[in-house]
Amino acid sequence: MHFTDTIYRNPYWPTFPLLQITQGCTHNKCKFCTMYQDVPFRLQPMEWIEEDLKEIAEIAPDAKTIQLLSANPLCMTYDKLAPILEMINRYLPKMEYIYACTRVTDIANKTVDQLRSLKEMGLREISLGSESGDDWTLERINKNCRASDIIEQCGKLTESGIDFWLCFLNGVAGKEHSMDHAIHSAELFSQCKPMLVGTGGLTLFPGTPLLEESERGEFTPLSEKEMLIELKTFVEHLTCDCYFNTHHTTGIHLSGPDFLKRKDKIIETLDREIRYGDMDRLAAIRRNKRTL
Repeated sequence: MHFTDTIYRNPYWPTFPLLQITQGCTHNKCKFCTMYQDVPFRLQPMEWIEEDLKEIAEIAPDAKTIQLLSANPLCMTYDKLAPILEMINRYLPKMEYIYACTRVTDIANKTVDQLRSLKEMGLREISLGSESGDDWTLERINKNCRASDIIEQCGKLTESGIDFWLCFLNGVAGKEHSMDHAIHSAELFSQCKPMLVGTGGLTLFPGTPLLEESERGEFTPLSEKEMLIELKTFVEHLTCDCYFNTHHTTGIHLSGPDFLKRKDKIIETLDREIRYGDMDRLAAIRRNKRTL
C-alpha cells in the first residue's frame, strides 16, 4: 500500500480498508493544526491508487466499506474523483459505503447532480471539519470559509442525499469570543441538520500559530472549566436531532444517538462536571495529547 507520511483516518468509521488518494492538505493554514505542516499537497498517482485497490481486492474481495484518505480527498473535481470511485467499484464489486473527511470548501466545485452521481457510486457519508459556525472565529483561526459557505455547501449535500458530519472545536475562539462561538455554531449546525455533530477540545500543540499567539498574549485559551461551560452553552443552543459525539473534550461519556431525547441529561451531566469535576485531571489528559 502506498501510504505516505502523516495520514488521518476517522476512528469512528470502519478503518479497514483504507485508500489514500491525496497527500497532505490543500489549505494547511488552520491556526490550531500542524498535522500536515511538512507534507506538500499532491494528488496520489492513479497507478498507485490502482495498485492499492488490487492489493485490497486480494486481501478483502468482499469489502463493503472503504475510507478515503488523506486530509481532504474530496478536493478533487468531479472529473478526477469519479474515475477513482468507479475503479473502487470495479475492484470491489460489493462496495456499499465510501467515507471521507474533507473541507467544507471542497464541496463548492461540485454541482448537486455531480454529488448525487458520487453518492450512486458509493460516497454515502463525509465529515466536514467546520470547527465553528461563527464568522469571527472562522476568520480568527484561518479556516478560509464563512458561515454562509457552510450553510450553502451543506445544503447541496442534503439535496444530493449524502450524509454528513459537522465538527465543533471547543475552545478554539479563546476567552475573547467563547460564547459567540458556542451559540452561533449551535445555531448554524441546527440549521444544517447534520447526521452527526462531533465536538473536540482544543489542544495547543507545539508549532501551532495559536500556541505562539498564546505565548505572546494575543490569544487567551480557556481553562478546563471554561471549556465545559462553552460546551454546555453549545449543547443548550443545539436544536437538531443527531448522533452527538464528544472526544478530546471531557472524560465523561456524552456520546450517543437521539440527541434531542438526551439533551437535558447531557446538560445535567455537564453541569455536574462543571461543579464537581477534577479539572486537574482533565488538564493532565490534555497536556499528554500529542496529535489531533
